[in-house]
Amino acid sequence: MREQQLDLFSATGIPPERRPRPDSGSEEIVAADLDDAALVAAIPWASLAEAPALAAEAGRRGVVAAVPALEQLCRRFAGFGLERAVPEQVAALDALALIGGSESAQTVGRLIAKDIIQGPTRKVAVAVAAQLKSALPVETVLTLLRDADPKVRADTCRCAGPWPAILQVLLDLADDGDSDVRVAAACALGRMGRHEARPALGRLLRDAPSIEIIDAIPAIADEDCIILLGRIVRTQPGLAGAARDALEMIDHPRAWQIVAAITAGRDE
Repeated sequence: MREQQLDLFSATGIPPERRPRPDSGSEEIVAADLDDAALVAAIPWASLAEAPALAAEAGRRGVVAAVPALEQLCRRFAGFGLERAVPEQVAALDALALIGGSESAQTVGRLIAKDIIQGPTRKVAVAVAAQLKSALPVETVLTLLRDADPKVRADTCRCAGPWPAILQVLLDLADDGDSDVRVAAACALGRMGRHEARPALGRLLRDAPSIEIIDAIPAIADEDCIILLGRIVRTQPGLAGAARDALEMIDHPRAWQIVAAITAGRDE
């Protein structure tokens, strides 16, 4: 009896379930040679060697129809990768991030919530969820906000909804030992309209502005924040569009005045 090769990417050492390809062929699949329909059909039960390339090709093309197949590929490896990242799941998550849209966002949220993605691969999944603005259940968010990895905590803050159950956790994370977690928690609180975040966000807006920080300001902006946003519009072209959008969202006479002045300057 031949020895069965163990899955080096699994904590259990048990190979994932395998099923024959729909074409039952043994010839190697070249992802770039397939049309979209064939590519989607090949993804779920591709060989371990072929799956990452097929997923990457679906992501490169932005094939929305591949989203269910990519989810199926991830589910095929459920329970694996407790100690090392699963390349097939990582490739599928990267493809979902490239494809984008609500279906990809829902898929990533579902894979995380149902623990299909575990171990080191979960860090990748949470980062993709933050990028896609995936909706996660409050229980999942609470668990991930307490994760030992600061990257996971920070990205989970970006998935947090305005739930009373997580407010105190976010307030605690605003004093986290990791600077990225502190920023992400302050931004989450700002998006929820919590004025406790205004001092931290005001400092960040002045000293280290970013799209994320600007987007978190409108619900809690005071006159100082409004002036800083106006300054960003005039001095930082890369952030000017986001800052102007933020100003237009703020219901304050000073914001209206600055927007009118900016518009008048552009019309001259």
